Amino acid sequence: MAAYINRTISMIGNESQYRTNDARIENSPLQIFVKAKKKINHIFEEIEDYVQDTVGFMESLRDDRDVISDEEVKTITAYVEKVRGIRDVLRRDHMKVAFFGRTSNGKSTVINAMLRDKILPSGIGHTTNCFLQVEGSENNESYLITEGSNDKQPVQSVGQLGHALCKEKLCESHLVRIFWPKDKCLLLRDDVVFVDSPGVDVTPNLDEWIDKHCLDADVFVLVANAESTLMVTEKNFFHKVSTKLSKPNIFILNNRWDASASEPEFLDELVDEQKEVRAQHQERAVDFLAKELKVYSPKDAEERVFFISAKETLLARLEEHRGNPAHNGALAEGFQNRYFEFQDFERKFEECISKSAVKTKFEQHSQRGKHIATEIRQTLDEILERTQKMRAYQLNNKKEVHDKLNFTEQQLMLLTQEMKDKIHHMVEDVEQRVSKALSDEIRRLSALIDEFSVPFHPESLVLNVYKRELHSHVENGLGSNLRARLSTALALNIESSQREMTERMSVLLPENKKQMSLNILPRREPFEILYRLNCDNLCADFHEDLEFRFSWGITAIISRFAGKQNQRAAIANYPQDIPPYIASPADSIDSSKFVTSVASFPNRQDDWSLATRVAIASITSQGTMGGLIVAGFMLKTVGWRLIAVTGAIYGALYLYERLTWTNTAKEREFKRQYVDHATKKLKLIVDLTSANCSHQVQQELSSTFARLCHLVDESTSDMDMELKKIATTLRTLEEAATSAKVLRNKANYLTNELDLFDAAYLKSLN
Repeated sequence: MAAYINRTISMIGNESQYRTNDARIENSPLQIFVKAKKKINHIFEEIEDYVQDTVGFMESLRDDRDVISDEEVKTITAYVEKVRGIRDVLRRDHMKVAFFGRTSNGKSTVINAMLRDKILPSGIGHTTNCFLQVEGSENNESYLITEGSNDKQPVQSVGQLGHALCKEKLCESHLVRIFWPKDKCLLLRDDVVFVDSPGVDVTPNLDEWIDKHCLDADVFVLVANAESTLMVTEKNFFHKVSTKLSKPNIFILNNRWDASASEPEFLDELVDEQKEVRAQHQERAVDFLAKELKVYSPKDAEERVFFISAKETLLARLEEHRGNPAHNGALAEGFQNRYFEFQDFERKFEECISKSAVKTKFEQHSQRGKHIATEIRQTLDEILERTQKMRAYQLNNKKEVHDKLNFTEQQLMLLTQEMKDKIHHMVEDVEQRVSKALSDEIRRLSALIDEFSVPFHPESLVLNVYKRELHSHVENGLGSNLRARLSTALALNIESSQREMTERMSVLLPENKKQMSLNILPRREPFEILYRLNCDNLCADFHEDLEFRFSWGITAIISRFAGKQNQRAAIANYPQDIPPYIASPADSIDSSKFVTSVASFPNRQDDWSLATRVAIASITSQGTMGGLIVAGFMLKTVGWRLIAVTGAIYGALYLYERLTWTNTAKEREFKRQYVDHATKKLKLIVDLTSANCSHQVQQELSSTFARLCHLVDESTSDMDMELKKIATTLRTLEEAATSAKVLRNKANYLTNELDLFDAAYLKSLN
C-alpha cells in the first residue's frame, strides 16, 4: 500500500504536464497508432499507384502474349481491388475498446470519465439497452446513426440521447453509433472508439455479441462492482471471448471503490478491511486472468487490475473543465488515490491499446502489402527473365536473317551476272544455228518449190491464187524444216538452262517458296521458236515474165555472152554490184539497155576487142546498112549452103521451142523465176530471222530468270519485313525490360518501406 501511495504521489507532480493538451498529444502512446496509421496509409497509397502502374504496363503488352500471359494479367489486375479494399479498411481502422460487465456496474460512467464529458446515459438500473459506439466526427458535428439507417439524428444533450434510445426500443445486439466532435475529446482525436454494451446478464446471446462487436476489439474492459466479486456471468462471457480471440487484452476495473471509505469515523478499521478486500479482489481477478483465461502471467495480470471510482473521476473532470479544482465538492476519503489510479489505468490502457491496435490492425496489412509486392516482383522477375531470353533469341534471329539477306543479295548479284552471260552465249548460239539452217534451206528452196503441186494456169486471176498458195507453201515448208532441224535441240537446251536457273536460284529461296520455283518450269507444251518469214509480204513485189523468148536468139546469145563477161568482171572487181537484168538470163534485155549497161562499166570495156565492139554495134543497130553488111560478110565467108542448113536447123530449134512452150514449161519457168526472186529476198532476212529467233530464246530465258528473281526479291522483301518486325519486337522487349526493372525496383522499395514500418511500429512494441 505504501508503495502504491508513493507511486501515486510521484505522479502528482507529473499530472499537470502529462494531461495538458499539447504535451499529451506529443507524449501519448496513442500517437504511435496515429503515426503508424498515417505511415501505412501513405505506403498503401504508393502500393496502389504501383499496382496501377504495373497493370498499365501489362495492358501495354496485352497484344504480345509471348511476353505476358493472360493469367499474369488477371492475377495482377486482381490486386487493384485487393489494395483498394485494404485502403478502405485502413481508413476505417481505429483503436477499439469494448466495455463489458453486469448491469449498473458503471460501464457508461467509466466511458464518460475517460471522455471527460457526460456523453452516454447513466443512472440507476438498466440504462444502456443496446450497444453504443462513440467515435469522433470529422466535421465537429454531434449526431447519432442507428443500425440499418444512414439518417443523422441530433444529439442535443445526454438526457435527450437517453430518451431517444429508450424510444427506439432497439434490440440489445443492435449498434448505435454516436459521433462526437474530436476537438472536444483527445481520445477520439487519436482514433479511439469506445463501445458500451448492455449488461452481460440481460441476454443469453453472448455469441452473437462477440461475433458482431468484439472480434475487432483491441482492448476489453471488464467493469466490475467492487462491492461484490466477479460473477460467473462475467467470467463466462470472457471465456467465450478467449475461445474466439487469441489472448485478448483485458483490463478489470473494480468500480465504486469509493464505497470502502463511506464511514470516516471508523477510518483505521476500514483501512485494514479495505486492504483485505482489495487483496481478495486482486487475487480473484489475477487468478481469473492468469489461471482461468491464461492470457497473462500472474505478474502481468496484477498490472491489469485497478480499483477506481468512475463517478468521482467524472465529477472531478467536469469540475476541472469548469476551471475548478478536481477535489471540489463532497468526495469520499482517499479520492486522490482513486483518481490517480484511474489515471494510471488510462496510461496503461493507452499503452496497451496503442500496441495492440498497431499489431492487430497493421501487422496483417503490412504482411499483405509485402505479399502483394513480393508476388508482383516475382511476376516481374519472370517477365524480365522471359523478355531477356526473347531478346537474346530475337537478336540471334536478327543476325541470322541479316546474314541470310546479305548472302542472298550477294549470290543474286553473282547469279544474275552469270545467267546474263549464259543467256548471251545461248542467244548467240541460237542465232548462228538459225542463220546456218535458214541458209541451207534457202539453197534447197528449188526442191521445196518443186514439191508444190497446185495446178498452174497463166491466166492472171488464177495465177494470183497460185502465187498466194505458193507463198503459204514456202512459208510452211521452211518453217517445218527449220523446226525439224532446230526445235528439239533448242528446246532441250532451253529446258536445261531453265532447270539450271531454277536449281541455282532455289538455293536462295526459303522452303515455302521452293515449290513455287518448281512450278515455274512445267508447261503444257514445250517452248517452240516461231520462224516468222512472212513470204506474202516478202515476195509481194515478184512479177513473173511468161512471154516466149527463143533461147538461141541473137539477143539472148549476146545477153548470155555479155552476162558471162560481166560476171567475170563482177567476181574480180565488184562482187556485190551485179545488175539483176544481167544476172538473170531469162530477163528481157534490149540493145539500148545492154549498151547503157556496158557503157556504165568503162573499166570492163577494156577486155573487149575493137572488132567485137564494132560487130556488136553493127548487129544491134536498127539500120538496113548494118544488116546488109552482116549478111554480105556471112555469105562471102561461109557460103549460101551452110547458111541455108544453119538457117534450117535454127528454124527447127525455134519451132521446137515454140511448140514446147506449154503451161508446164511456163510453170517451170515461173518456179525458176520465183526461186531466184525468193532466194534473193530470203537471203536478205536471214540475219533478221535469226535475230528474231534468238530474241525469242532470250525472252523465254529472261522471263524465266525474271520470275525466279521475283521470287528471290519477294524473299528478300520478306526478310526486310522480318527484320523490321524483329526491330519492333526488340524495341518492345527493351521497353518492357526497362519498365519491368523499374517496377521491380519499386517493389523492392515498397517492401523495404514495409520492413521499416515493421521495425518502427511493430517490432519495437515487442
